[in-house]
Amino acid sequence: MEMKFSKRAMEAKASEVRELLKLTDRADVIAFGGGLPAEEVFPVEEMIEICKDILIEHGTRSMQYSTTEGNNQIRSLMQEIMKEKGITAELDNILVTSGSQQGLDLTAKVFIEAGDKIICEKPTYMAAINAFKPFYPDFLEVEMDEEGIVIEELEKLVKENPDVKFIYTIPDYQNPTGITMSLERRKQMIDIANRYDVLIIEDNPYSEISFAGEPLPPIKSFDTEGRVIYLSTFSKLVCPGFRIGWVCGKQSIINKYGLLKQGTDLHTNIFSQLQILHFFKKYNRKERIDYIKGIYKRKRDVMLTAIEKEFPKEVSYTTPVGGMFVWITLPEKIKAKNLLEKALKENVAFVPGDAFYAKSHVENTIRLNYSGVEEDKIKIGIKKLGEIIRNEINL
Repeated sequence: MEMKFSKRAMEAKASEVRELLKLTDRADVIAFGGGLPAEEVFPVEEMIEICKDILIEHGTRSMQYSTTEGNNQIRSLMQEIMKEKGITAELDNILVTSGSQQGLDLTAKVFIEAGDKIICEKPTYMAAINAFKPFYPDFLEVEMDEEGIVIEELEKLVKENPDVKFIYTIPDYQNPTGITMSLERRKQMIDIANRYDVLIIEDNPYSEISFAGEPLPPIKSFDTEGRVIYLSTFSKLVCPGFRIGWVCGKQSIINKYGLLKQGTDLHTNIFSQLQILHFFKKYNRKERIDYIKGIYKRKRDVMLTAIEKEFPKEVSYTTPVGGMFVWITLPEKIKAKNLLEKALKENVAFVPGDAFYAKSHVENTIRLNYSGVEEDKIKIGIKKLGEIIRNEINL
């Protein structure tokens, strides 16, 4: 039978991360590939009790259809979290989503027509590329340095492309690089958005995982004109399996997101919403953040120490001050995909960096995740990678 797939379906490709995640089921594979939170921080025992509490308190309402916008109490929690970051929002400015990934999908549906220009960092989050690409945008990439997106390049692009739809950015501990945008550049970015009448999509899933004091204020906190659409999630703070995130923006924009969400999943899983809500009624959020930060910082330190010891000097890497990733730049002659083939033979997996470029092809970078790997395995895996890289350099 002939399958009459749409062009969108025909051109869809499997995510390299998703494919690599299949390897994590094997106990012998050291998987630096997926952007996985540490499973040891998942609140299993706490959730057993919370599920009982939900069923006793809410009964059948916890199993029924719910509102598209989301439970008012959990939206109030999201409102409180954003207020602590300097973001002022009413409940009508907040839409509960099935993870912040759905926020990216809805962003594409709300704003992108074929051929529309959108600006993103170079490199950027692979799943954002995958969310936007089916709507056929024209990606415009902006270089990054150790302070984040290069503002001079950004302004030049915006000036040359006055019809650009939005700027997509991950300012805190960026995925994949781990780079944090400086405070000055955050202010400069919102200034550019105001002067050139551009929207900003601020994706902020990692902000709580800060190893160097309080995280910087979000770009949204400087937004006086409703130009910033802010995405966040509980995936890193509680666990990703519940799929609870949110979008915050101007009410007229959030209304459009809500209308399109209705045709996608009607509403976000209400039981999961209640699980998050009850968890933070029962347990202190600040203590939870500190607990996770302590574990992730130790793992980051283990990885950076191992890289310093095991990788040849021709390799450069980022030193993240938060988040879950280290970005590796290899000598130009080394192709990351070839390296991956050899690494897999040694039971080590990572994501070749080329997957994180919306338009460019850069073959000598890789992303390493430390949060989802045990400390002893980080040491073993980095040692193996170091040996493989050294052999490649000496060929």
